[in-house]
Amino acid sequence: MVFRGLGLHIVVPSSSNTFQQSWIASGRILFLIAVSGLGAIGLVVLSALWAGTESDAAALDRQRQLVNARLREQVDQVAHVIGQFGNGYLTRVYPAARSTGGSSSLDAVLTAAAGSAISQTAMSAFGYDQAFVVDEKAQLLMLSDAQTEKRYRWMKPLFAPLLQDARLGVRQGTASERTPSSMESRLASAARSNRALANLMRLEGRPTIVGVVAINDADQGRQQPMRQFLIVVRFIDGAALDELSRQQGLNGARFARTADADENEVAFQIDATANGEPIGFIVWRPDLPGSRVIGRLMPALSIAALVIAVLFSFLLVRLRSSLGELKKSELHARQLALHDVLTDLPNRALFAMRFDECLAETRNSSERSAVALLDLDRFKAVNDTFGHAAGDELIRMAAERIRAILRPGDTLARLGGDEFALLLRDIKDHDQVLPAICEAIVAELGKPFPLLHGEAVARVGGSIGVTVVPDAGRNADDIMRYADVALYEAKMGGRGQWRLYSPSMDGGRNARDILKNELREVLAKGTSAGSHLDPIATRPDFGSLEVYYQTVHRAEGGYAASGAEALVRWRHSQRGLLTPASFIPVAEEGGLIDALGFWVLREACRAACKWPDDRFVAVNVSPAQLRRPNFAEEVFAVLEESGLPPSRLELELTESSLIEDNSDVYSVLKSLRSRGVQISLDDFGTGFSCLSHLMRFDIDRIKIDRSFVSLLGTKANGAAIIGAIVALSRNLGISTTAEGVETEYQRDFLAALGCTDLQGYFFSKPVPLRELGCFREAESAAGLLTTASGAVA
Repeated sequence: MVFRGLGLHIVVPSSSNTFQQSWIASGRILFLIAVSGLGAIGLVVLSALWAGTESDAAALDRQRQLVNARLREQVDQVAHVIGQFGNGYLTRVYPAARSTGGSSSLDAVLTAAAGSAISQTAMSAFGYDQAFVVDEKAQLLMLSDAQTEKRYRWMKPLFAPLLQDARLGVRQGTASERTPSSMESRLASAARSNRALANLMRLEGRPTIVGVVAINDADQGRQQPMRQFLIVVRFIDGAALDELSRQQGLNGARFARTADADENEVAFQIDATANGEPIGFIVWRPDLPGSRVIGRLMPALSIAALVIAVLFSFLLVRLRSSLGELKKSELHARQLALHDVLTDLPNRALFAMRFDECLAETRNSSERSAVALLDLDRFKAVNDTFGHAAGDELIRMAAERIRAILRPGDTLARLGGDEFALLLRDIKDHDQVLPAICEAIVAELGKPFPLLHGEAVARVGGSIGVTVVPDAGRNADDIMRYADVALYEAKMGGRGQWRLYSPSMDGGRNARDILKNELREVLAKGTSAGSHLDPIATRPDFGSLEVYYQTVHRAEGGYAASGAEALVRWRHSQRGLLTPASFIPVAEEGGLIDALGFWVLREACRAACKWPDDRFVAVNVSPAQLRRPNFAEEVFAVLEESGLPPSRLELELTESSLIEDNSDVYSVLKSLRSRGVQISLDDFGTGFSCLSHLMRFDIDRIKIDRSFVSLLGTKANGAAIIGAIVALSRNLGISTTAEGVETEYQRDFLAALGCTDLQGYFFSKPVPLRELGCFREAESAAGLLTTASGAVA
């Protein structure tokens, strides 16, 4: 069934799903979730296996690279060491012979004893497994026993190609070089390192590093004798392999002639340096982190799968009881959706449903009902003066007083803010019942309301507009509009009263149209005050517009006033003082906002000319004004007319003005700032906040909304939000004004956070220009710190 009323369309299900349907649907959902969970675990397992395999491959490749690099390093080390050894031996053992400049032992064949000494030194000092001193024909030039000679004969064919290697060639001097002196020869010989080489090869069936170095190169300019060489041998399958295993972490490393690695081992092939032929394999048990991780992960994944299965089984068992609790929660949620949270009264939706039910039931009967709209007269003043907490308390107390007067079958609903609606069913004698109920409500609302535990007392009153069904018709929208017109008439009549709708009140217009036309008359009277063509006396008197000013104070130096914000008020001849919330939407709807905005701008600039030179005036600008291409020229004309310097004018924009990327808006703001007019962004953080606005439109000031300031001392995130805004502004070089300062704690806290300016009822309420005594030169800044004690509509 669909209910329509008050512009709402509410669909109420005719019946709830049965328990069996809920069980089947929930069971399917849980089954799908279970399958998804198990599938996810399966994917995790497959991913882990794949990742482990890749990790093992990478680790194995890394170990092979490290082994290969270590072998190359050992080969290079052998070549380097024997090169240094040969050079050191030549320069230290035979210096006297070289200094003679004649034939010496270095220029002749080394004696066998000298060769043996060199061989023993190489093995004992450098740890080589074997060392030989030979001539260029690979003949031994050293004392050796029969076993060594026999061993050398097996190695000699492998050593002979090394002695012919080009890397051991002799560097000859040029013919043009002069013969050096004996001292120069010694220095050159000492500075020149003998060239050496080292190769990997197989000796005696074992992988071996063989190093060769020439140990008797002649100096430049001298005859080259028969060359002698030192050959060293280091086997890498013994102590060298153990050292390599310790350094590289090769578990169980061993040498093998063939790749006979077991299932859990890996073999690394060693190739000969000269021809690249394999000379053996290093076999070890590799460290595979991927397999280790998989081995540790699989039990956990198995347990997780088991836990998920048990969990979903438990969930299926608990489903029946959960469905019952869900039904209760659904009923509770529907209750909250149809009732006001603050007062627990029916909300707009439930009122619409009951109103449509009433219309349907009375369509074919003679039953009479009544609809009334009720509005608290001075609620905004209480809310602004004592804070939102007091306003909420006032709403609750007013609802209790009204509900106590109504009959059991009547409906009292809160539509929003301080607006209530009444549905009075079955009024047989409405001439007596309606006045009794409405007058009792007005009387109750006119009594004082003790607020904030008795610390404050508010007197508000209430106005009521009533329409009778079916006298005013049976269309819900029309009936509500008639009640609104009657409510407007009640307020026009001086508030604190009730009015019953009659066709003479409407005349084809609703309350909004009435207010719009009255505002048009007020603006026309204000703009034609100096004209003789349209005398003011001929126009109806609906009051006049006034500009109130609320001061802005510096957050340091005694909180002196730095400027004031201009706020328009409408002193209506019948409704009293109206705030912008009462007529600004009407002005925007009726296309009157431009005229109203420039009237306020002109009045504010004229007033600010009489203030001290260091005080500015802030004027709100609507999005419609800002979109006018010639808006900047109109502002400059007002400044020139009033004589106010552009730097003392601050235009306050809302972020809704900057939502659309309008090039005209950008051009207008750029033109205004080029002449010195200040631009501020009002209510920052509450709307469509975009940080790009601060840079693109070159904003001078950010105004922190009062909703954030009210959170100070009550919620931690209030201070965090304000601190973030202040930090952002400070880094961008933008001033910050905190609005809604109502307590000394808020003042001190905001000043400590770094706000540049403060504004709120703690300093001053909006007052007419004649009461703005704090801007007189003789007035001290100390007199500014007074708390507002009265309400402002």
